[in-house]
This record gives sequence, C-alpha cells and structure tokens, in this order.
Amino acid sequence: MGSQFKNGGDEMIESSKELAVSEKNKTRGWDLLLRVVAVAFSLAAAVVLGLDKQTATVALTLVPTLPPVDIPVTAKWHYLSASVYFVVANAAACAYAAISLLLLSGGKRRVVTMIVVFDLMIVALLFSSLGAVAAVGVISLKGNAHVQWHKVCSVFGKFCNQGAAAIGLSGVASMAFLVLVSVAILELHRKR
Repeated sequence: MGSQFKNGGDEMIESSKELAVSEKNKTRGWDLLLRVVAVAFSLAAAVVLGLDKQTATVALTLVPTLPPVDIPVTAKWHYLSASVYFVVANAAACAYAAISLLLLSGGKRRVVTMIVVFDLMIVALLFSSLGAVAAVGVISLKGNAHVQWHKVCSVFGKFCNQGAAAIGLSGVASMAFLVLVSVAILELHRKR
C-alpha cells in the first residue's frame, strides 16, 4: 500500500511539473508576441513621424493696405522638440524590444528580472513621449488664443494627421510594454 501511495505521489509531482512547464511556455509565448508587437509598432511610430513633412502656401499680410503675399512654409517633425523626443523614444523602445527578444531566449532568472526593470523604464519613456507630443498636437489642432498661438492643423492637415497616426501606433507599443510589466508583476505575486 505504501508503494501505491509512493507511485501516485510521483505521478502527481510529474503532472505538476508538466503543468508548470506548460504555463511557463504559455507565458513565454505571450511575452514573445507582445515584444514583437512592441517592436513593430514602436518602429512604425518612429518612421511615420520621422517622415512627417508638409509644405503649404500661407498668405502673409505685411502691410494692412497691401494685398497679402503668398509664402511657401514647410512643417517638419524635427522643428518641434517634443517630436524629436517622441521619435528617439520610440526608436529606443524598438531597439530595446528587439534586444530583449534575443536575451529572453536564454531564460535565465537574472536576465528576466533585468528585462522586467527595463520594461518598466520603457513604459515610462514611451508614455512621457506620448504626453509631450500629444500636448503639442492639441495646441496645433486647437491653438491657444491667450498666448496668440494659432491653429496649425488647418494649414498643415496631412502633417497633423500623420502625427496623430504616429501617436496611435506608439500607444499600441506602450500598451504592449505595460501588459508585459503587468504580467511580470502578476507572476511575481503568484509565486509568493
């Protein structure tokens, strides 16, 4: 009878090990998928905003009694420091996500812990860059009458639409990193 119990105990231990390996592979699959999403969307956001440029003709009145003068004006992404920060942050997030994909293949505990810490830093970096470029975007769209900042999106519509698309793409990448951090926290909580 003791041998039956012993064999049954071994089977239970083996099945619990298989379950742990299955859950680890399932988690690793989600982790890899989210990192690929983060690479793709942060790269797309950096490229979309990095290629953002539009030239438009603006009527400028120099003297009120004379007719306005048409002047070609170009809007480029690097004219705004918030846009430069956004492009650099998304490029850094893309590079980090690609490197972390390579590092995770080893699966060592110290490497995984380091990656979770860097994931959290990338979340902060991406969300801060999103906030900066979104604030400039709102001012470009609505203007600010109190400080005499005029609406820009009425003149540079394509420029603003491309910037909005980049914000959306970066938002998806940011959420992928946020989910990665959340899953890591839940796994840590589950282990305790």
